[in-house]
Amino acid sequence: MKPKIYTIPLRQFASGDFLYLQVYKFTGNQTGTKAYIQANLHGAEISGNAVIHHLIEFLMNLDDSQLIGEILLVPVCNPEGVNSRSHQFSSGRYNSYDGKDWNRIFWDYEREDVDIEAFAKTQIDLTETEIKNNYRQEVLRSFNQQLEKINSASGTPFYKQYRYQLQSLCLDADYVIDLHSSSNQSLDYFYCFHGREKSARWFLLDYGILMEDGEYDGDAFDEAFLKPWLALEMYLKKLGKPIQFDIESWTLELGSGMKMNPESVAKGIRGLKNYLAKKGMLKISEFPLTELADSQIVFTPKKEMKSYYAPVGGMIQNRVEPGTIVQQNQRLYQILNFNKNQDLPKVIDVFAETEGLVLDNSTNHSVNQGDFVLDIIWKNP
Repeated sequence: MKPKIYTIPLRQFASGDFLYLQVYKFTGNQTGTKAYIQANLHGAEISGNAVIHHLIEFLMNLDDSQLIGEILLVPVCNPEGVNSRSHQFSSGRYNSYDGKDWNRIFWDYEREDVDIEAFAKTQIDLTETEIKNNYRQEVLRSFNQQLEKINSASGTPFYKQYRYQLQSLCLDADYVIDLHSSSNQSLDYFYCFHGREKSARWFLLDYGILMEDGEYDGDAFDEAFLKPWLALEMYLKKLGKPIQFDIESWTLELGSGMKMNPESVAKGIRGLKNYLAKKGMLKISEFPLTELADSQIVFTPKKEMKSYYAPVGGMIQNRVEPGTIVQQNQRLYQILNFNKNQDLPKVIDVFAETEGLVLDNSTNHSVNQGDFVLDIIWKNP
């Protein structure tokens, strides 16, 4: 099965040169659902590119009868962020022009002048499929109004043009998967929206951050896609018509930034194949992995994740590594503090406030007061 490969112009520089996206579209011989998978939204988070490369090779070895529906793959989905990454600690996370986080810029249907509750009332006697199709058309109609402003004489900032191109590829999808790596030294984990915990098991990862009501604002790529659907589900439930649409979005954090960890890449590949097979999109003999159907995940609500920040400036030493289980009052790390008050250097011990598991550590061991040092999540499922 060969993909349709096409490029999308993103931006022209003063030199006349262009930035492009490249899209790989695989279409099966039977209609079905659509999956959209992208990688490298932050410039230094590159593991997902290796995952997508493997998926391209894997899909090319399938017969088109083994794919039900359509899969869009977009590696290097932020070439500007990739090209702006330099030296060891410039992560390509922020737009160098306006300082915006590349994953906090996206269009959210709920923020438009729409009344989702009123829409839900008009759909109460329709089937789930009819409601899904009708709502998707409403979202797309609202989204496409941006193009008029983008093409106007006054134009728009680049981040709005960029987000339009990315979201135009995915808003009609059923499953959106955004492949990241942590900006820190990290375990593999993912973000899961409330109500989607069952599907989360299919990625075969051990740790998940659970985002409940009020813990997301719609600015991130995965949030902007799913948040309107969660709102519709809420209003339908209030009207006595509880529905959970087969619409999902995920962010997978595959290892640490600035490198392709082979183990993290392998986990990402295995998880995506398993997920797509469980969703009925891939008809392949080795997936889904039935022996892992009941795998346990350590879910930590986002509000319960405990972050530690440096109480003073200095150099971190003797810090526990990601994956370490710590007890309350156990030492997490020390800071070598060179004060300026005519005193000898001090070593400051920092202790755990609660028990848990260390999820990630800051990459830089030199910290200013208030800089991030590490995250701790729940120890047990």
